[in-house]
Amino acid sequence: MTAISMLINGERVQATGGATFERRNPLDGSVATTAPAASVADAKAAADAAAKAFPAWSALGPNARRALLLKAAHALEARTADFAVAMAAETGASGMWAGFNVHLAAGLLQEAAALTTQIAGEVIPSDVPGSLAMGVRQAAGVVLGIAPWNAPVILGVRAIATPLACGNTVILKGSELCPATHGLIIEALQEAGLPPGVVNFVTNAPADAGAVVEAIVAHPAVRRINFTGSTKVGRIIAQTCAKYLKPVVLELGGKAPLLVLDDADVDAAVAGTVFGAFANSGQICMSTERIIVDNAVADEFVAKLGARAKALPLGDPRKGPVVLGSVVDMATVHRCNALIDDALAKGAKLVCGGKSDSTLMQATVLDHVTAAMDIYREESFGPVKPVVRVNGVEEAIACANDNEFGLSSAVFSRDVAKAWNVAARIESGICHVNGPTVHDEGQMPFGGVKSSGYGRFGGMAGVREFTELRWVTVQTTPRHYPF
Repeated sequence: MTAISMLINGERVQATGGATFERRNPLDGSVATTAPAASVADAKAAADAAAKAFPAWSALGPNARRALLLKAAHALEARTADFAVAMAAETGASGMWAGFNVHLAAGLLQEAAALTTQIAGEVIPSDVPGSLAMGVRQAAGVVLGIAPWNAPVILGVRAIATPLACGNTVILKGSELCPATHGLIIEALQEAGLPPGVVNFVTNAPADAGAVVEAIVAHPAVRRINFTGSTKVGRIIAQTCAKYLKPVVLELGGKAPLLVLDDADVDAAVAGTVFGAFANSGQICMSTERIIVDNAVADEFVAKLGARAKALPLGDPRKGPVVLGSVVDMATVHRCNALIDDALAKGAKLVCGGKSDSTLMQATVLDHVTAAMDIYREESFGPVKPVVRVNGVEEAIACANDNEFGLSSAVFSRDVAKAWNVAARIESGICHVNGPTVHDEGQMPFGGVKSSGYGRFGGMAGVREFTELRWVTVQTTPRHYPF
């Protein structure tokens, strides 16, 4: 068991009154982490600390911020083994997934470091004689980042890296399901030497999440919020932010379609599908959730997909390398089992895998899925994946768009021009031609449409989200007035 603390104004602290909550391992129920259960007063203290640190941090030169963020990237990578242990204990994640998380998260910090000198404005032509008109980008204030458990290092770092690069101070609200994992991110930033109050870390018991989040959002110094997580919770966050007129970036649920057209390289499509569907046991916002295959290649594709999926190593990640570790909780198992039962009852065919009675779930593929089945529309957020057979490009596109979500997507075809035109018609924020639905890089504009949220993380798109664009003029000659 690991006992952790919060970070407020550069000091390790416990919650008011010593309140704590427990995160238990999903496989055996043992206590993985004991974490502080922050009160509203603790949340306000974190916001006060961030507000106090903002003037000095925002005035710090870009190269000084860059140096600190680069140090943080190195400190994060040095904790790879610690992250693997924490993720296995708290969420059942494999060592492979933990390593991928740390590698990409370090890249996010390096990308944020590179952005510090790119936060530029512009001179705008003015009709007023002698008026020098400028669009000036500057730090917004305090940023609240709320990150989930499923890709905890990537998404925890993403919630705060670009805001810090832009000169904002931050509060990271750790996930109730992986507080120790998120705490390791904060340790890396501390080791890098960021000044007290620039980064603050708050954890809360699940029952207190609403009150803690609202207390921070309501704080006058908090000017931006970002949230990555479920669409259900995202709607609540958005409503809270609207109440206080605070801009928010939302990256929410997904039901990513992967289209395999009639001229696709089947082996390449299978490889991309296996990775996109079963990385982290399908518990990724970008996870391939609808495999849409043209009937011309469907039999070959499904046979090869089933063979690859069946061979994926499954086991307790604490005992050795696996591809499929534990899913996060039994609620995931019950949801996936219900989706399997519903699909089979309505005519789907089980290619491999099946129902589970524990959080160690096999890779499961269901063929001949139709719109009448729950899994056609609902996120499994687990290693249970539907194959929908279609005839031709138009039917494939219609199927891809027949969903409330729109985060990631993919199209496989040997004809890249055709695939490009198909990609243009898919309603998603992200589309990969001849690549998997699971793909992220720090410099890319990452985000979705429809019920997958709005706003963009990454690169200059992230800079635009976490800065204020101000119009500033300087009158260089005497101005004429009408009276």
